[in-house]
Amino acid sequence: MSILQSIKGHRELAALDAAQRKQLCEEIREFLISHVARTGGHIASNLGVVELTVALETVYNTQVDRLVFDVGHQCYVHKILTGRQAEFDHLRQFGSMAGFPKPSESKTDAFVAGHASSAVSIALGMARARTLQKKKYNVVALLGDGSATGGMAYEALNNAAVSKEPMVIVLNDNEMSIDRSVGGLARHLSRLRTRDQYLQMKADYQRTMDSLPGGQDVLRVTKKMKDSLKHSLLGQTIFEKMGLAYLGPVDGHDTEELIRILKLAKKMNVPVVVHVITQKGKGYAFAEQDPERYHGVSPFNPETGCTASAGEEKFSNVFGEELVQIAAENPKVCAITAAMPSGTGLTKFAEAYPERFFDVAIAEEHAVSMAGGLAKAGMVPVVAIYSTFLQRAYDQILQDIAILHLHVVLAVDRAGLVGDDGETHHGVFDVGFLRQVPGMQILCPGSAQELRQMLRWATCEYTGPVAIRYPRGADSGCIPAAWPALSDCLHPGEDVNLITYGSLTLNAMRAAEILEQEGIRAAVYRLTCVAPPPEAIADESIPTVIVEETMENCGIAQTLANRIHTHCPATPVRTRDLGGSFVQHGSNAELYRSCGMDAEGIARLCREVLGREE
Repeated sequence: MSILQSIKGHRELAALDAAQRKQLCEEIREFLISHVARTGGHIASNLGVVELTVALETVYNTQVDRLVFDVGHQCYVHKILTGRQAEFDHLRQFGSMAGFPKPSESKTDAFVAGHASSAVSIALGMARARTLQKKKYNVVALLGDGSATGGMAYEALNNAAVSKEPMVIVLNDNEMSIDRSVGGLARHLSRLRTRDQYLQMKADYQRTMDSLPGGQDVLRVTKKMKDSLKHSLLGQTIFEKMGLAYLGPVDGHDTEELIRILKLAKKMNVPVVVHVITQKGKGYAFAEQDPERYHGVSPFNPETGCTASAGEEKFSNVFGEELVQIAAENPKVCAITAAMPSGTGLTKFAEAYPERFFDVAIAEEHAVSMAGGLAKAGMVPVVAIYSTFLQRAYDQILQDIAILHLHVVLAVDRAGLVGDDGETHHGVFDVGFLRQVPGMQILCPGSAQELRQMLRWATCEYTGPVAIRYPRGADSGCIPAAWPALSDCLHPGEDVNLITYGSLTLNAMRAAEILEQEGIRAAVYRLTCVAPPPEAIADESIPTVIVEETMENCGIAQTLANRIHTHCPATPVRTRDLGGSFVQHGSNAELYRSCGMDAEGIARLCREVLGREE
């Protein structure tokens, strides 16, 4: 009988023996591979935390205790073990279970976790709330996949050490975060330092010295001797230097040892770091060999590891290919990424120009400020960051780029809705916050060819800050290049103006086709630059509809509407954006439809502005 099918939560897990836990881990891996192969999702990171999550859910009851993920895409095993196995048939689909922790789904999801390096801060806040409210629960932060490379994590660790709040910080080290010797001597000394007898003896010795005259002096001397010997053999970890207790390194695929260490950490009643060594992609050969490729995947064949490919030209790859060509012509051009070289299309650049390629890890603020330094010193830095992660660097864009009007190119990948990753990853705020930056140009290519042209102009001709925002996925091949024109008319018409940009252009074109069948001639105008927007776009005396893939009041619609009303006060104008609530996960087609921004929704808005909608 399957053990996994009987697991609903902590009570069932706590009743298992070692042999059953081992079988459970095998079943979880089979479950993950078979289900993610059908739905797509994050596979390698979750295969790497199977034993660790089983141990955590065994030692802690997440119905009561707080388990804060960092990063959130390693939460699938947690969801499997907390009563959500059946929902994996529709993982990340519209109206179904999210691919990240979500408290609205389950009480066992302590917090939202879509971005990295925040878990220790959140967990410390929960620990402090527990103390202030005199409640009893345990708090655990689980860091992984490089989340410990973000500076915010160290700010929080430093504060956690000072706080003395009891909490456990599990560092899932899968060779993508902290580099540390894990040789035989280190492991041997680690086991000595984490045995119950050793910890008990240490506590008894300290109590004895406290009770004796002059005992504190003896304690100080013996502590210095012990620390000197330990540091000469093993060295002191950065965590210990901060004032945190440290346990490890521990084999992250040894469930029984993990349970033992976590129970010790739980008893220590201080902030403690448990250093766990795991292998990303563990148990699936394809993911073990290429964990980066299998980090986040579309549906794939589990037997071959192959995904279906439409052979379309992806914007990220086009960006990377063109930047390699530009760099060959201009030795001042360099590229920066924040731990996403393949995701942003910079793998070929890194291979061709390693001395001009900088992966700064999960540190977007640092990436942008470093770009400012490069630009001030005469280089031409191109910073490739997903729109949702660029939000972290707003202050740096203002202070370290814009004030000096430095020549920095921001390649804003995944602009607009990104589908199944959901509200933590939709790129729907960048137009709003970048438009506020004095001197910032914001370009919106509609095709691969236009992206190439804009990138070449931004690096070779323009001399100030410029952002090029482009969507996730592939070029449709339906939108002709217009650059350097700031706007173009894709479909003529005299009844209503339809103005948009970016990914919504295709929906606008289809809306015009629907309206044409009804005898309504809609002129479709596409913007290639939204900051500054073109002075004249269309005949402002004609009823106008403006649609954009941004959050409410984060786009340019109000600016354009005000301009039209200034020149032609009687012209009716309707605007539509994504609204004031976060947009959930699902396919882009489903999300557009739910927000009234699919072709039919846009056509309906045009009928409304013309007074023809019943």
